[in-house]
Amino acid sequence: MVKEFKGLGRRKTSIAKVLMVPGKGHIIINGKTPEEYFPNKLVIQDMKQPLTVAQAEKEYDVKVKVIGGGFKGQAGAIRLGISRALIASNAEIKSELKKNGLVTRDSRIKERKKVGKYGARRSPQFSKR
Repeated sequence: MVKEFKGLGRRKTSIAKVLMVPGKGHIIINGKTPEEYFPNKLVIQDMKQPLTVAQAEKEYDVKVKVIGGGFKGQAGAIRLGISRALIASNAEIKSELKKNGLVTRDSRIKERKKVGKYGARRSPQFSKR
C-alpha cells in the first residue's frame, strides 16, 4: 500500500486540500499543471517553497484541489497545505519550515461592510452646508 499524506491550507477565502504520495515530483492543481493553472512564475515559486526548503521536490507527487479566492490566495493556501503534508510525512522538518514562516496560517481576510458606510470603514462625504 502506498503511504499518502494530507494537508489542508487556507488563505483569505481560498481552501486547498493537498494529497502527497511518494513519486517523481509531479504537481497537479485541479487537473492542470502549475504552469497552466497560475498566470506567472513568481506565484508558482511561492507555492513550491515548502518543497524547496525541505529538499523534497523530486520525492513526492502532489495532487491539489483548491477552491475560492484569487490566484495569490490559492497559492498561499496550497503552500500551507504542502507544509502540513510534509510535517505529516516527517515531523523533523517542522523546525526548518517554521524558520521560513511556512507553518503559520495567514489569517488576514477582508473586513465586512458596516451599516451606513460605503465599505468597511469609508464614511459618506461630509458637507458643511
